[in-house]
Amino acid sequence: MRVIFMDDLFQLGSAAGKRIVVAMSGGVDSSVVAALAAKSGAEVIGITLQLYDHGAATKRAGSCCAGQDIRDARAVADRLGIAHYVFDHETRFRDSVIDGFADEYMAGRTPIPCVRCNMGVKFTDLFRLARELGADCLATGHYVQRVVGNGGPELHRAVDPARDQSYFLFATTTDQLDYLRFPLGGMAKPDVRALAADLALSVAAKPDSQDICFVPDGDYASLVKKLRPEAAIGGEIVDRSGTVLGNHDGIVGFTIGQRKGLEIGGQAEPLYVVRLDPETRRVVVGPRHALAVSGARLTEMNTIGSGGTGPLTAKVRSMAKPVPVTMDGDWLRFHNFEYGVAPGQAAVLYSGERVIGGGWIEETAAAEVAEAA
Repeated sequence: MRVIFMDDLFQLGSAAGKRIVVAMSGGVDSSVVAALAAKSGAEVIGITLQLYDHGAATKRAGSCCAGQDIRDARAVADRLGIAHYVFDHETRFRDSVIDGFADEYMAGRTPIPCVRCNMGVKFTDLFRLARELGADCLATGHYVQRVVGNGGPELHRAVDPARDQSYFLFATTTDQLDYLRFPLGGMAKPDVRALAADLALSVAAKPDSQDICFVPDGDYASLVKKLRPEAAIGGEIVDRSGTVLGNHDGIVGFTIGQRKGLEIGGQAEPLYVVRLDPETRRVVVGPRHALAVSGARLTEMNTIGSGGTGPLTAKVRSMAKPVPVTMDGDWLRFHNFEYGVAPGQAAVLYSGERVIGGGWIEETAAAEVAEAA
């Protein structure tokens, strides 16, 4: 059995006599957190939120918060000898996350439902439940680090860069961070799976959950068309001057920066989606350099803690590398042009390894326009 310092993991001083609520999705990460919490000497209560039930999705490997995943969470809790409760939040999840996901695509934007879920159903509701249960903290299986600095708790990127989930938690408030614990942030995923095997957890080899957990088979366009039938109405594919180059079966099938699936031949250079116009149902395409942007205006800004020191960097996609930026009011200015930045995405700000906040991209400034000015 690997040596783990329990008190350090949950940052409670001594966990003896404390109560920890663990958000259990039924996956390996949250199951290991529950097991570590149980070994810390604290009283542990597992909570699972049932968020959706879309038929095949409840049986699909890699989903979460439904069907088999709830049964897995319950089995782990039984194995550990801890209390486990399931709360039905399907209606709230549909109203606040799934419907918003569909509406964003209908508006020609690129949504990130995982952030909206963390902002609303997961953290807000789990916080309320954990506090009602008298817990000293709420622990999750996210790969981020909570570091206590001179000004209080800070959110830092995970030690394992391949698993870092800080991008999805930029909207965490300072008050929430004071109550949250992320025991896996200092571990690599292979080590977590090894711990699950050491602890004889039935989910040790279970596949990881998908980014968009509620989309069966990853076909988000079909889900949006089911929820919003008008999404299947086609339109024209045009170049930047308005010349019609082809047709499409609904703008929901396209995102900014996309190259594949345009089915336009005979062009001198590769074409990319550079803009979506939901009012005319037009997909506007152009060469790669037309994707370049010099800045992005952010809304719903959130700051975690007292802010960082030193140069700022930002990520505009979860898998992107942080790039140098400067904040100018609500405008994020890139030191070098960025490509494929789309309204609806999040821009997350870092000071070194620390997450200092971020916001939602409302609009972008084309690099060509900036150069002409």
